[in-house]
Amino acid sequence: MGVLPWVWWYGFRRHTAYPLGSLAESLTNTAFGFIRAYVLLALWHARPALGGYAAADAVTFCFITQALIGPVQIFGGMDLTERIRNGDVAIDLHRPVGLLGWWLAEDLGRAAGSLVLRAGPPLVAGALAFPFRAPGPAGLAAFAAAVLLGALVGFAIRYLVALGMFWLHDDRGLNAVALVMSLFFSGMILPLVVFPGRLGDVARALPWSAQIQVPADVFLGRRSGADLLGALAFQAGWAAALLAAGWLLTRAARRRLVIHGG
Repeated sequence: MGVLPWVWWYGFRRHTAYPLGSLAESLTNTAFGFIRAYVLLALWHARPALGGYAAADAVTFCFITQALIGPVQIFGGMDLTERIRNGDVAIDLHRPVGLLGWWLAEDLGRAAGSLVLRAGPPLVAGALAFPFRAPGPAGLAAFAAAVLLGALVGFAIRYLVALGMFWLHDDRGLNAVALVMSLFFSGMILPLVVFPGRLGDVARALPWSAQIQVPADVFLGRRSGADLLGALAFQAGWAAALLAAGWLLTRAARRRLVIHGG
């Protein structure tokens, strides 16, 4: 077995080491899901079929987003940021695998652990308390692929933000901007289908929509056939582009670290 599978396993074990803490986070996500669900029901009561969604679609979308908060790490943040700040990244750069590959494997392990421990309760609670649209086996398989691609896009965005520490030396401003963009353009606050006109077109074309909106639409069965393949290709394209940008920026960061005597 190569190094990266072990790194994935390390990330999974690390982020499933405290199941009660993960359960508490999941219950918090579920509670906020109920609050958001009633807000969305009020909105859809006033505007039926808004954005092509029925009320059941909107409520299901709400609990999907709550379930995906952890797996796609929608609120951002990486341990790599602190390692760059305190200089420990120099050790990371001497490992037998690249910086990008190491952190990607670790983050996918984290995402898998979060999916196992945190995604279930919001979905189960939403299905029991509200009209809920659940996909069949084929839909679940497509949803799993969409979640994996969404996690890749989410990692790539956070990785690029973390690498900004090499130049900015303070991540607070960049993280604040990234958080606002992530919440607004992913569909976390409202489904992107309700965004009007050109704003909606732009929002659905940005990479953040690959984290929440696309997986949710797949779960709801709004993507099928060629449209489903197009949605997955959209996610894969953004993941590839952002990971390539991360690889290039890593090379630039390595040169910068050497220039400064790291």
